Amino acid sequence: MAQSKGLDATNYQNQALYARLSNPQPNAPASAAAMYGNPGSGANPGQGTGNNAVGHTMATSGGSVAAAGENETLYQLMVELFSATNREQALAELSRRRDQNTDLGVALWNAYGVMTILYQEIIAIYPLLNPPALTMPVSNRACNSLALLQLVATHEQTRMQLLKANVPQLLYPFLSTTSKAKQYDNLRLTSLGVIGALVKYDNHEVISFFVTTEFLPLCLKIMDIGSELCKVVATFIFQKIILDDGGFNYVTSHPKRLHTVLVILNNVINQMVVAPSGRLLKSVTKCLIRLADNPKACEEMREGVSENLRDSTFAQVLAEDVSYRRLVYQLIIKLS
Repeated sequence: MAQSKGLDATNYQNQALYARLSNPQPNAPASAAAMYGNPGSGANPGQGTGNNAVGHTMATSGGSVAAAGENETLYQLMVELFSATNREQALAELSRRRDQNTDLGVALWNAYGVMTILYQEIIAIYPLLNPPALTMPVSNRACNSLALLQLVATHEQTRMQLLKANVPQLLYPFLSTTSKAKQYDNLRLTSLGVIGALVKYDNHEVISFFVTTEFLPLCLKIMDIGSELCKVVATFIFQKIILDDGGFNYVTSHPKRLHTVLVILNNVINQMVVAPSGRLLKSVTKCLIRLADNPKACEEMREGVSENLRDSTFAQVLAEDVSYRRLVYQLIIKLS
């Protein structure tokens, strides 16, 4: 099997990282050797295999000396997370470099103690949420931790493990905040990014998790009162939930719940009269099209869908965006 480019996450050794942190060798150069095993050698976790094997692994994995050097930098930053002095800078730098290696999320998940550090960073700011006492630097530090969680949520090898560990629920206190200050909005947006990374792959088990853990009320509240970017991401997540049969049945099976959802979707539409957003309009329209598959919802929508969606309020968006125009026509046909 061909090795993936970037970090060779399958050979990442947790116990070796722990040994390196606990027993640093004097005068030893910073090397990824302590974190890798030799591919195909059958080495046990934590069993060193020598610098030559590591050099070969990084050369074949990264494809170049530059890639190997970048991997080494990422691992060194992960080591620095264990230093209270260097942690904030290491979080910021890892977050900045998060797009440079597709396997960084796997390495973060498997690194001994790293996920615990990220959890601690998130939980540490709970007392600052209510009453609101969060500063921008503290918010930025937490957002960097959340950005690294999003890497774990995105990768196919770690996505379900993150979910089964109930990690997304650590983010719910951030989503429940109502302050419109930028530091709180950034927290909500980055938290939604983690959840959006989980739901985008249309996995029934993922959707069931968010339905059963009472995420929907938080999502709907942000759709109603959040900033534009938060509304866009929250509406995307809601759309993914109702595209799943389980999520769709949950929303449409109770008249009161269905009515609340339709009221909020109408609110989102009406709030865009002053400043239309093509992305948000398309997401809301997709939600309405899906809900129209339910007879009761369709009946209520015939009378209750905002007139702003039917008249010329969003004429400019209709004229500029062909895909949105098709969505509106599809909705009108469904409701006719």
